[in-house]
Amino acid sequence: MARRITIFDTTLRDGEQCPGASLTPAEKVEIARQLARLGVDVIEGGFPIASPGDAQAVKLIAQAVKGPVIAALARSLAADIEAAAASLKSAKRRRIHVFLATSPIHRKYKLRKAREEILRQAVWAVKYAKRYSHDVEFSPEDASRTEPAFLHQVIEAVIKAGATTVNIPDTVGFAIPEEFGRLIKGITEEVPNIHRATISVHCHNDLGLSVPNSLAAIANGAGQVECTINGIGERAGNASLEEIVMSLRIRADFYRATTGIDTTQIYKTSRLVSSLTGIVVQPNKAIVGGNAFAHESGIHQDGILKHRQTYEIMRPQDVGVGESKLVLGKLSGRHAFARRLSALGFRLPKDELDRAFARFKVLADKKKEIFDEDLAAIVEDELPAAQEVYKLVYVHITSGSETVPTATIRLSEARSAKEGKILQDSACGDGPVDACYKTINRMTGLSPQLLAYSVHSVTRGKEALGEAMVKLRYRETEVMGRGTSTDIIEASAKAYVNAMNRLLAQTPSRARRSLHP
Repeated sequence: MARRITIFDTTLRDGEQCPGASLTPAEKVEIARQLARLGVDVIEGGFPIASPGDAQAVKLIAQAVKGPVIAALARSLAADIEAAAASLKSAKRRRIHVFLATSPIHRKYKLRKAREEILRQAVWAVKYAKRYSHDVEFSPEDASRTEPAFLHQVIEAVIKAGATTVNIPDTVGFAIPEEFGRLIKGITEEVPNIHRATISVHCHNDLGLSVPNSLAAIANGAGQVECTINGIGERAGNASLEEIVMSLRIRADFYRATTGIDTTQIYKTSRLVSSLTGIVVQPNKAIVGGNAFAHESGIHQDGILKHRQTYEIMRPQDVGVGESKLVLGKLSGRHAFARRLSALGFRLPKDELDRAFARFKVLADKKKEIFDEDLAAIVEDELPAAQEVYKLVYVHITSGSETVPTATIRLSEARSAKEGKILQDSACGDGPVDACYKTINRMTGLSPQLLAYSVHSVTRGKEALGEAMVKLRYRETEVMGRGTSTDIIEASAKAYVNAMNRLLAQTPSRARRSLHP
């Protein structure tokens, strides 16, 4: 039978210790309400003695949030415990969390106390906290660097004094998973009254091992894990709630442990915490990062399209993300490209799909990500009209403040008796676009009137695809032309050629022959 693991969320206390992550009391309440919707068992609202703002935040959370246990942190001092108790007074379910360092380095340099003094103070603090709350948690700070025999002695004493939870912190992220797992197992075997309390763990991420250490502790008997949303916290952060919860869910076969978390609320909670703290979630962050359910490799995309579990061990819907994202980039394959076009409403014959895919690959070498707008522009720009005569092959511009703008253009005869023939010419103009248009006029033999010209971005990002639009008049005929490229000069030239082709298509064949150079 699966064990139920208590999720103790310390985003509002330890998470807020992340530099730059200061939250107002109102913001803390908003996050606490969302944590309750997420289904966490315990919310550590703050450290009341630290500041009036922290005390006020814990008080407001205790008043506003129902369901989870509301905890407040306190050193093993009377003033701290009293401040915590005052802030928690209106909480229906409350916990006072007291701590005292136990490691040799902390005893010697920070506290300057002997073992016996530490032991006495820890027992006194738990007994004092019990005056205000039945639920008392004790943390021997820096437990992972404390002598195991002394740690066992402290744990036994505080449980005897009334502690209902004993938390084993890896305060500086020093532990290794195998070692930390043995530490927890040793506590279960060597502390005679451990059955009267829940073993909790609180792991920091200085070596990137906070989640593995937490999971190793659960595998060896821990019943509570302390963690934060997005893994934020002091220095390199804390164990990530979402990673621990989803590890237990996906690998239930191994851990045989469950939580009360509504995983569909994970992504929403992550975004809220990121927004209010101003700490951006890294794209490759597990579970909630922007790339967590994104696939760009053609091989991966093909596998996902055939059977999701080939490259996804969880559904994005399970954490509230929505759908997997097939990112179209230079590594994407034809299958994903065709699937995305189909979703956009484009049904292309094989030859047209081949041409569009070739254009897509060229664009993908220039842009990190291809958006839907890019695809639409590629299809519309790359699929020519039936009467296309010319196709832009090459454009080169020389321009500058002291240089006469000059354009060199190459066109191919796309659909005529001279199919495949390459034309090239150059001309000067008032600017690079004007030089392009004058060159194209010379090559096609047409000199239409330019009625309108515009260029704008059709997609997102600094490498956005630009779209140029032109309106030409020749005799009684008016046509529109469009072209797209990440280079606006190339887009402008494409638009002009596109319009020229439309003019030629609407020009009587006898007159058209006289126009060809």
